[in-house]
Amino acid sequence: MRNNVSIGIDIGTTKIVACIGKFEEGTTDIIGIGQSTNQGIRKGVIVDIEETVSAITASLVEAERMAGISVQDAIVGITGPHIESTESKGIIAVSRPDGEITEQDVLRVVEAAKAIPNRPNREILHVIPRNFVIDGHEESKDPVGMTGTRLEVIAQIISSSTNAVKSLTRAIDQAGIGISSLVFSPLATSQFLLSRRQMDIGVILIDIGASTTSYSVYEEGDVIFCDVIPIGTMHITNDLAIGLRTNIELAELIKLKYGYAVPDKVNNKEQIDLKKLDDREDGAVNLKYVTEIIEARLNEIFLIIKNNLANINRDGSLPAGVVLTGGGSKIEGIVELAKETLCLPAQVGKPIVEISGLIDKLDDPVYATSIGLMLWGKNKKGGDSSFSFDVAGLGGVVDRIRSVFKNILP
Repeated sequence: MRNNVSIGIDIGTTKIVACIGKFEEGTTDIIGIGQSTNQGIRKGVIVDIEETVSAITASLVEAERMAGISVQDAIVGITGPHIESTESKGIIAVSRPDGEITEQDVLRVVEAAKAIPNRPNREILHVIPRNFVIDGHEESKDPVGMTGTRLEVIAQIISSSTNAVKSLTRAIDQAGIGISSLVFSPLATSQFLLSRRQMDIGVILIDIGASTTSYSVYEEGDVIFCDVIPIGTMHITNDLAIGLRTNIELAELIKLKYGYAVPDKVNNKEQIDLKKLDDREDGAVNLKYVTEIIEARLNEIFLIIKNNLANINRDGSLPAGVVLTGGGSKIEGIVELAKETLCLPAQVGKPIVEISGLIDKLDDPVYATSIGLMLWGKNKKGGDSSFSFDVAGLGGVVDRIRSVFKNILP
């Protein structure tokens, strides 16, 4: 990858999007975007590697042709129900006789936090230090230069199944490109849609995709929890096909054209003439019934998230509220439903980063993750995928740790 160019690849269930960005004199330009349909993934896991390789290649070719350059490696997003988020602690003795904490001590304690027992067949994607504790009582975001005899770290570990990582790595490799970092997708999306203030006071980013919904929770600048639910907009389409007794293609069209998430706002007598949408169909369906089907499935997603927020004592207590993204966020009325179900402020995510170039893509949630991954390449260039840190939460210590990893990791 050129020093001033980064490419992010969003691997989705129904689509793959590649975004190429160029960084010059403090500006970020999107110079190429490619999108292709994909049928080789189920719930975040590759089930048809040839189909997936073909889709990756098609999106890359389109993006490279638009940008007028070729790329060698990329920041690749990964998501799926196999993703797990775990809090872990690492403890070490400070190495210097005078007790001064060094960068190497920070490196060793973060490494110690990775030692999670009884977790076979798991691949660590991110170790995100949230706080350091010196001698059991003094807390610090940046302990380098402080003194003590014992250093602890409280870190968030985000991991994936080894098989999912291997399959994705193989597909990217067969598409003729290398992986510079493998990133849990919502972390990258947050760089594009969440402000520092939102992450400081408490916010949840919810990405509603085709077959999964992923989300990440932030507080005091740190990721405090993330998860992936195996439900997405394809389930809404399936529900409509069953409920309306129609084919999948027509159900998808009805969802896209008439989809609404709040039945109370729909005229009870309004009908959808099916023959206008599909010559093979006769009769009409009630729009409110369609809306009730959509609401039920979206409510299921939000209630699962609400329950998980309760488990970490954050139910109804994230002042910056909910930021929605992904294809599902384009359903009319979803913001109102999110507010009602989650008892939080809600909005569809908007870019917080100034970007030029292909700016017509910026406001479409479909492109948010690929742009976020491209930005991750700008901010994390040279880092190893197993040691990706939350820059907003840790400030200067992150830069020093990353420089150490650059020197010792392959």
